[in-house]
Amino acid sequence: MTRRIHLSLVIHNHQPVGNFDFVFEEAYRKSYLPMIEVLEKYPGFRIGLHYTGPLRNWLVEHHPDFLPRVRAMVARGQVEILTGGYYEPILVSIPDADKRGQIQKLTQAVWDDFGYRATGAWLAERVWEPHLARHMAEAGVDYTIVDDTHFRHVGLETDEDLMGYYVTEEQGVPLKIFGTSKFLRYSIPWKPVPEVIDYLRSVATERGNRVAFMGDDGEKFGLWPGTWEHVWGGDPSAGSPGPAGQAGTVGWMETFIQACLDNQDWLTTITPADYVKAWPARGRVYLPTASYDEMTEWALPPDQSYAITHLKEQLKAEGRDDILRFIKGGFWRNFLRKYPEVNNMHKKMIRVSHKVHAMPDDEPKSPAGGTRPHHTGGTRPHASGGTKPHTGGTKQQALDHLWRGQCNCPYWHGLFGGIYLAHIRRANYEHLIRAEQLADAAHYGDAPWVRVEETDFDRDSHPELLIETDAMNCYLTPWRGGQLFEWDWKDKHFNLLNGFTRRREGYHQDLINAREQGTIVVTGSPQDEAGIHVHVVRVREPGIENELQFDWYRRVGLIDHFLHPHVTVEQFARAIQGEAGDFVSEPFAWQVEEGEEGGVTVRLYRDGGVWVGERFLPVRLEKQLRVTPGSLELPVVYTIRNQGDQALTARFGVENNFALLSGHHPDGFYRVPGHELEDTFLDSVGEVDGARSVELGHRWFGLLVRWEWDRPATLWRAPVNTISNSEAGFEKVYQASSVMPLWTLNLPPGQTWTVAMSFALASP
Repeated sequence: MTRRIHLSLVIHNHQPVGNFDFVFEEAYRKSYLPMIEVLEKYPGFRIGLHYTGPLRNWLVEHHPDFLPRVRAMVARGQVEILTGGYYEPILVSIPDADKRGQIQKLTQAVWDDFGYRATGAWLAERVWEPHLARHMAEAGVDYTIVDDTHFRHVGLETDEDLMGYYVTEEQGVPLKIFGTSKFLRYSIPWKPVPEVIDYLRSVATERGNRVAFMGDDGEKFGLWPGTWEHVWGGDPSAGSPGPAGQAGTVGWMETFIQACLDNQDWLTTITPADYVKAWPARGRVYLPTASYDEMTEWALPPDQSYAITHLKEQLKAEGRDDILRFIKGGFWRNFLRKYPEVNNMHKKMIRVSHKVHAMPDDEPKSPAGGTRPHHTGGTRPHASGGTKPHTGGTKQQALDHLWRGQCNCPYWHGLFGGIYLAHIRRANYEHLIRAEQLADAAHYGDAPWVRVEETDFDRDSHPELLIETDAMNCYLTPWRGGQLFEWDWKDKHFNLLNGFTRRREGYHQDLINAREQGTIVVTGSPQDEAGIHVHVVRVREPGIENELQFDWYRRVGLIDHFLHPHVTVEQFARAIQGEAGDFVSEPFAWQVEEGEEGGVTVRLYRDGGVWVGERFLPVRLEKQLRVTPGSLELPVVYTIRNQGDQALTARFGVENNFALLSGHHPDGFYRVPGHELEDTFLDSVGEVDGARSVELGHRWFGLLVRWEWDRPATLWRAPVNTISNSEAGFEKVYQASSVMPLWTLNLPPGQTWTVAMSFALASP
């Protein structure tokens, strides 16, 4: 009897919300379009495809002929289209209503685009937790895909174990699950085609009920470094190669498809949905919390991440699979602990989700085509002026912005940039702020308003102060230096403090080791192309291995420094300055007072100390912020009182880290009125004496932050640059501009010193 096997492939295609248009276009030309062209050429080759919402939206706008071509293949039964979370969220991380809403939105889009009722769902980053089974099934999903890692953790690890699908359940609600083969993921499209075909032949059976299953990223078929010419057989300098590459050349993918079709007597390509219809499950399974192997390594703290990565490499080299199968790293939620920036964005998302879901449901249209007016209950804390009917957007519009802000890419970090990519963080915050604006307008109307809330925003048991108005949000953390950690300019949909703190990563040790061993090469250099080193660490620009810098405090706003006299701006830029006071990240007390015009005043104060010589002098520092409804100004008054018995001689500065993007680009700029700057880029380092103000701006986004103070100061500025790893090598990424005016104090015992400053937001 002939031995037979099924082969089922699912290709997942995705680009993040907010990614650059040229990246979408390059991915389209190098990956998405060639795949469709070669599938059109071979209608007998069956496959599953998944397009996320951000990519689908871009394709509709920029290449409207693309999806109809896919629809034709769906109509003839060649292609199955999968659903999933529309904007590719980590499903376990978002509220349950948003889980279902995102899946249902993409399922509807699949129906609209392809006339196909999607039953399978792609699971972003294969981040699985057992409770997902019920939510996915209730959203209409019949099956999903995880890694073989998930199955290995419960003892299912052989080829035989994964040659089919299983059924799990949550509270009696069932969901089918495929495990994607690690061998196939690492073989397609890397190993020679005959080797892959031989493997498939080796796992075929006389019964013919097995399926070799692989789900993986579409970008590895052309977009990943070095894959374009290999997969499609083209010259990378010649543009899109088409399905057969340049004249006379055939790439890996077409060779593989042809080989599969040449062996149809024993090898059948099949879509996952068709396999589910034809064959029963292999049994019931209960999978643990897991993701793919690399994700579990990245989620660990840096030392453990480095250790587990190299331990696995050692065990693999020694052939110790018997031990390797029991090595398990962390899990996705640890990114919320590892990166405070991730946690803040996540908790912002949760807060906005609550606001949006509390909006009144959209009114059905009246017979005349309009909408019936609606009224909202609730109070308008500290509202000034009368009320107006809400004329903002709909709840569905708010939900769409919320769901865009749930796109997974900036909520974690691994081989790809993730949270390190400032433009991806900015895009998520943009949509979260847009959604919040719509929800607030539905609740408060159009009149100016202000609201202050004391709450444990980041869920660490310490309270934060959230000051929200119709014009901006100011989030303060009294327990950590009285810092301003989020400042949203609502009409610009921009978080001005959306920077990133420089911290150690596990892979930094590889860079340090390579620097010591002389095994660093620049990506694309002759040494890199020649491959003269067996083990090399690649960097995207020379010398960045010498720029590793780590911060000992978060780079946000209203950070209060007392510096020793010898500290320089260069030391400040590297976060190695000598700190004389204990105000940077220690707790402050606070009071909130209502004022005129519906405004509020927040007083933050701390009785701390400053080292002067060998003595630690008691010092009270107070900062008072005033927030007014409708205003884009933020006045702040600092008062320092020497409570000791000798003069307080020190340098005092207030640091703010503005994340306006475009570090070394003309769109971003510094101005210091009354002073000429040699370098006006936002990534410049410099010192200006006698400054009374500074302006930072971004022309493309229409942003200008003007910061003034009533005492002449020495102004320091420096970039916050991180060094992170990527698929192309280590790279330097501009995160924010750190700005600090400094004053020299010589304050007698019992005396106070005051400086009044004001922040104003305007157009450049």
